[in-house]
Amino acid sequence: MRLRFYLGGLVACCLAFGGFAPLSAQQPTLEDYQHLQEVVARQEARLQQLEVNRLPPVDSGAGFYNAATNAAVESRLAELEEFLDDKGADKGDSSSGKPTIKWSGRIHADYWGFPEHSSGISDFEHPPSTPAAAIDGTDVEDRFAFRRIRLGMQGDILDTMLYKLEFDVNNPGTPEYKDVYLGWQELPFNQTVLLGNQKRPLGLDHLNSSRYNVFMERPLVVEAFNEDARRVGLAAYGYTDNEKYHWRYGVYNLENTSTDGRFIGDSLQLSGNFRLSSSPWYDDSSGGRGYFHWAVSGMYARPDGDNTAADTNANDGRFRTRMEARSNSRWIDTGRIAGITDYEIVGLESIVNVGPFQVVGEYQSNWSQRSTAADLNFHGAYVYVSYFLTGEHQPYERTTGTIGRVKPFENFFLVDRCCGGRGRGMGALQIAARYSYLDLSDENILGGEGKNFTAGLNWFWTPYSKLQLNYIYGDITNHADVNGSTAGNYHIIGTRFMVDF
Repeated sequence: MRLRFYLGGLVACCLAFGGFAPLSAQQPTLEDYQHLQEVVARQEARLQQLEVNRLPPVDSGAGFYNAATNAAVESRLAELEEFLDDKGADKGDSSSGKPTIKWSGRIHADYWGFPEHSSGISDFEHPPSTPAAAIDGTDVEDRFAFRRIRLGMQGDILDTMLYKLEFDVNNPGTPEYKDVYLGWQELPFNQTVLLGNQKRPLGLDHLNSSRYNVFMERPLVVEAFNEDARRVGLAAYGYTDNEKYHWRYGVYNLENTSTDGRFIGDSLQLSGNFRLSSSPWYDDSSGGRGYFHWAVSGMYARPDGDNTAADTNANDGRFRTRMEARSNSRWIDTGRIAGITDYEIVGLESIVNVGPFQVVGEYQSNWSQRSTAADLNFHGAYVYVSYFLTGEHQPYERTTGTIGRVKPFENFFLVDRCCGGRGRGMGALQIAARYSYLDLSDENILGGEGKNFTAGLNWFWTPYSKLQLNYIYGDITNHADVNGSTAGNYHIIGTRFMVDF
């Protein structure tokens, strides 16, 4: 009876699949591949059990399955395995000798509200060309928008090369490419070399993925001195065998080509960037629930301070940022600073994490040299604390010197039980507070001096989805006159629903 039970279930399953058109006549999808792979695993487990409990064939005349039926099942399994092998080759498994491919994506849906702000903020929000009569007293408008709609693919080219393509269409009229590069890996000293559009190493919060950052938007100083972060360049990445030290360095073009895909001009406008990070304390025994991180980074850039009409590019020194929220304009902005021949930026950063509690801070200073006026110095910093109410911790990636993906102890769910009642999971809850400061006013350049306080709540539904809530209060002083305003203050509320895969 036991044999009949196993054989009956096995053949019934196979006949169910056999009732469809032959595999060769279908156009299989990735879901087919995954489903059939599960079927094969179950069938193989059952066949192994049959081998252990093998009995003499049952007479087919008695109406039960016999050895011939078993042979048909094995033939069907062989057909499924051949199909899976073909799918593996199409996907680029290492055994196939073809490039691999892995899809990724993210959706960040934002709501930003501006419940209260002074009239000076209205002036900073609108372009200078707007008539003053149309600006004074005008409210900064609330908005719902997709902050990111990103789709990408990446993989290995055999064993020694890699590639990545990633595009963002949150503004369908002006799509942007993000990470677009090819590279060489498995080089001596655990090094990888990438050629293409990639992040410049300056600022921990910029190197962190937007999927993992604790707050909705990046700090004032990080965005001001490394706007949009990514540039076309050639860079090397490496780490020591014990993963205690990590470094990256490279040469990049100053122009952001993410919307037009090209740099055209006779002026060679480059920057050299580096970052050295270390995690001298990392508690392996607890799975990384305790660690200490420090890093130093730097940038040397040569913008064209004497642009002429003959040049089609104009990378004067310019530093600006939004106030850690999505407004129309960047409320702190130096404008294009004429005559800048060189500038240097140095950054210091640190993380201390003990279980669910974390403290993070960064400081950056910018020295800009001008051929037509006195040199300038801008600077800024931020510090934040965060705590998981549900006990999780913020993971750390030692080989990159950045934070990683949070994994809730239990995912959020709310379902009806078959026996009555409801089952539920909480997810993970994290609270955080950040103070951020930036000074872009020096000599005759009055970009503004900004201070922000942000309170945040993150509700992680799963490792791949969460809700973020931010409340921001800030003020701007020492700003260049815009329609009679040189200062302002504001309250901002932000909400983000986000998933990634």
